[in-house]
Amino acid sequence: MRDLVPFPSQPAAPEPATKARPGYDATRDRVETYFDKTATKTWERLTSDAPVSKIRETVRRGRDQMRALMLSRLPADLSGQRVLDAGCGAGQMTAELAARGAEVTAIDISPQLVDIAELRLPPEYRKQVIFTSGDMLSASLGRFDHVVAMDSLIYYDAADIGTALAGLEKRTNRTIVFTVAPRTRMLMAMWYAGKLFPRSDRSPVMVPHAHQPLAQAARAQGVRGLVRPVERVSSGFYISQAMEVRA
Repeated sequence: MRDLVPFPSQPAAPEPATKARPGYDATRDRVETYFDKTATKTWERLTSDAPVSKIRETVRRGRDQMRALMLSRLPADLSGQRVLDAGCGAGQMTAELAARGAEVTAIDISPQLVDIAELRLPPEYRKQVIFTSGDMLSASLGRFDHVVAMDSLIYYDAADIGTALAGLEKRTNRTIVFTVAPRTRMLMAMWYAGKLFPRSDRSPVMVPHAHQPLAQAARAQGVRGLVRPVERVSSGFYISQAMEVRA
C-alpha cells in the first residue's frame, strides 16, 4: 500500500475505548478495494510526469518531499542490505532504494500497482528487486535491514499500527521509517472540505495520530524500540508525519 495519499472525504470520529473496532484485515480489505478496483488510473497518473490539477500537483510535490525525507533516514549506500518497501505503490521509492544498492522486496496490496511499479523500474535494477502483492506484514517475506512504509499505515488505528510495528520490528535489524496522518487543525479542515478528488475517487478514511499516544500504543503492543517523530511534510493538500523506530 505504498503510494497512498492521506486525504479522505471526512475524518474518522474518535471512538470510545469500549467500542469494537474493525481489525487490521478489514481495513486492509477496504484499502485493497480502493486502490486496486477504483483508483489505479488516478494513482498511475499522479505518480508519473503527466499533467495533473493544481490540487493534485501539491500532493505530488508533498509526496516527493516525503520520499526524500524518508530516504534521508537510511544510509546513502545500501549495498548488500535488504530493504522492505512496505506498500510500494507505483514504485518510486523502490527505484530509489535500488539505486542505492539495496536488495528490495517491494510489496503492495494492489496487484495492478505492483505491475505498474515493475514496468517502470529501470532495467539495470531488476536483479535487485523482488515484486509481490499481498499483505506487507507477512512474516513469509523474511528479515530486513530496513523497512520503509510511506503512507501505507495511515488508515489504521493506534493499536493496529502498534501491532504492525511490533511484527516488523522482530524481523528488522536496523530502522523502520513510516508515516502517519498528524492530528492538526488544518488537516481536519481539509478532510471536511473533501475536495481533493471526485467522490468516486476518494480514499478510505484515514485515522489521525498524535505522537505520544501512538508511541504508547506501540509500546503496549510490544514495540521495544523508541517510536519517535522525524519531520512533517505539508504541501497544499498533502500533510504527513514521518516517524521511525530504531533498533
